[in-house]
Amino acid sequence: MVASLTLDTYLLGSPKNPTEALRMKTILITGCSSGFGLDAARYFLDKGWKVIATMRHPREDILPPDDNLRVLALDVTDPESIRKAIDAAGPIDVLVNNAGIGALGALEGISIQTVRDLFETNTFGTIAMTQAVLPQFRARKEGVVINVTSSVTMKSLPLLAVYTGSKAAVNAFTESLALELAPFNVRVRIVLPGRAPSTSFGANAQSRMQGSIPPAYAELAQEVFAGWQTNTLVTEPNDVSEAIWRAATDTSAPMRIPAGKDAEALA
Repeated sequence: MVASLTLDTYLLGSPKNPTEALRMKTILITGCSSGFGLDAARYFLDKGWKVIATMRHPREDILPPDDNLRVLALDVTDPESIRKAIDAAGPIDVLVNNAGIGALGALEGISIQTVRDLFETNTFGTIAMTQAVLPQFRARKEGVVINVTSSVTMKSLPLLAVYTGSKAAVNAFTESLALELAPFNVRVRIVLPGRAPSTSFGANAQSRMQGSIPPAYAELAQEVFAGWQTNTLVTEPNDVSEAIWRAATDTSAPMRIPAGKDAEALA
C-alpha cells in the first residue's frame, strides 16, 4: 500500500487523504475526432483514466471500446453546447482545451470572417470551456487546465499571423489565469506542439485557405512550403499526448511544455 500510494502521489499530485490518491481520475478532452485529441484520449485510456472525449460530431467507432470512455457532443463556440457537455460530464479532474482550427495565408488574403472563426474556436472557445469548469475546481480546491497552443508562438513564421495571434492570446491568458487560480490549488499549463504533418490538421484548414495567398505573396509562399519539405523535425501525436500527461500529473511541470522534436528545438 505504501508503494502504491507513493506512486499515485507522484502521478496525481499530493492528495488531501489516502483515498483521494487512489481515486481514478477523469479527464475531459476537446477536439477528439482526430489528431492530438484522438491520440490523447487513447493515451489516457491506456493509463487507466476515465476519459470524456468530446467532438462536434460524436463518433464512438474511432476509439477502442472501454468502460472508462464516454463520447460527448461539444461545439466550443456554442454556449449551450458547452453547458450541456459540462452537465453531462459531471465532476472532472483535468480539462484539456485541444479543439482548434487553422488557416494559412497572407493577412491580405484572409477574410475577417475567417479571422473571427479562428479566434472563436482557438481563443474564445478555450476561455469559455475553462470558465465552465472553474466553479467545480475552485470548490474542490484541485484541478488542472491544460491549453494546447502551438510552437509558432515560440518562433514567428510568415503566413500564419492570424493563427499565431489566436494561439498567442491563449498563452497570455493561461499565464495570467495561473496566478489567480494558484490560491485555489488549481494548476494551469500550456502544451506547445510543433508541425504535425501526420495529422489531418492541415487538410482540415484547406476550406479556409481559398484565395488566402494573393499573387504578390506567391514567391514567399513557395519559399515557406519548400522549407517545410526539407525540415525533418516534426511533431507526432504521441509527443503531444506525453506532454499533456506530464502537465496533468507532474506538479513540478513548467508552465510551457514543448511537444515534438521541432518544438523542443525552439525551447
